[in-house]
Amino acid sequence: MIWIYLLIKSANLIQKIQSIKRKIQTIIKFVKNLFQKLRELKFTKSTTSSLASINLLILRDTLTEKSTIGRLFLNGELLCDTLELPYRDNQKSISCIPTGQYKVRLRTAKESATRHYLHLLIEDVKDRSYILVHIGNFPADTKGCILVGIGAEQDRVNNSTLAMELLVKEILNLGGTNINLIIKNK
Repeated sequence: MIWIYLLIKSANLIQKIQSIKRKIQTIIKFVKNLFQKLRELKFTKSTTSSLASINLLILRDTLTEKSTIGRLFLNGELLCDTLELPYRDNQKSISCIPTGQYKVRLRTAKESATRHYLHLLIEDVKDRSYILVHIGNFPADTKGCILVGIGAEQDRVNNSTLAMELLVKEILNLGGTNINLIIKNK
């Protein structure tokens, strides 16, 4: 009798192990694809001079009470997802910035008390200052800035550090200056 019980427990355990194995294989495939994208960018050479414009476009397409999800394009190519706070009349620390056109520049870690990596500063935002593009996953990670990620869900972006590294690497490959941003609602 006990051997039947042990046989059933073993069968259940084998099923759980197989399920975990499938999940691990999916995660490994995802990570391999991310590393492949990173390797491709690593060997990308700049095809434009540093005087050429770098054009960023954010298309906001999912609005909830807690966040605004969008997609970020670099020179017409989809690069990553974005997460911002909902629009609340451009109020400091609780609203995303208005749609429109902005100048952007790279901002070093030495210029920031809170960001210890290269990130972006959006300049000349009406009635606002220090609007950044930086790492974070949830609305609580931003006080009006733009978070980047690869993969988005409701009120969340994923793989934010990787997305930030890809964005900065591409901008640097294109010269790192003369960066323009257009933000539109879909």
